[in-house]
Amino acid sequence: MNVTCVVGARPNFMKVAPILEAARAESRLQTRLVHTGQHYDERMSKFFFDELQLPAPDTYLGVGSGSHAVQTARVMEGFDQELDAHAADVVLVVGDVNSTIACALVAVKRGVQVAHRDRHVVDLGQQSGGGVGVLAHAGCLSQSSPRAIRACACSASR
Repeated sequence: MNVTCVVGARPNFMKVAPILEAARAESRLQTRLVHTGQHYDERMSKFFFDELQLPAPDTYLGVGSGSHAVQTARVMEGFDQELDAHAADVVLVVGDVNSTIACALVAVKRGVQVAHRDRHVVDLGQQSGGGVGVLAHAGCLSQSSPRAIRACACSASR
């Protein structure tokens, strides 16, 4: 399963780090990390990536600053091209920043499943049927059935 994880701003780095670490340990998952560049200070990003032991992004969109509309549009354009080049089965977005809504919208419009993590929960909505697929503690993603994804790696479940 190909999982594309998206970060764009400081809070995203902290939320995606444990998920990405656990997902990369799962042999069934191939992960990509996309940094949109919403918060674009190179020193600050490097600090967080180093401290959280995040790998370098596979793709850096470099969208930079602008109004909410301009920045969101740039992220959507860049992420659309990313998905053209690297197909994903699941796009994982975190938090509530411009990059989150932009990448989630692009994925949904392409029919790609979206996983959203805010705080300690991953919410995977079903693309068809409109219901919530899974609600569980975040940490890793692993396939549990053709239509659902199980997400649970809290310390209590290990």
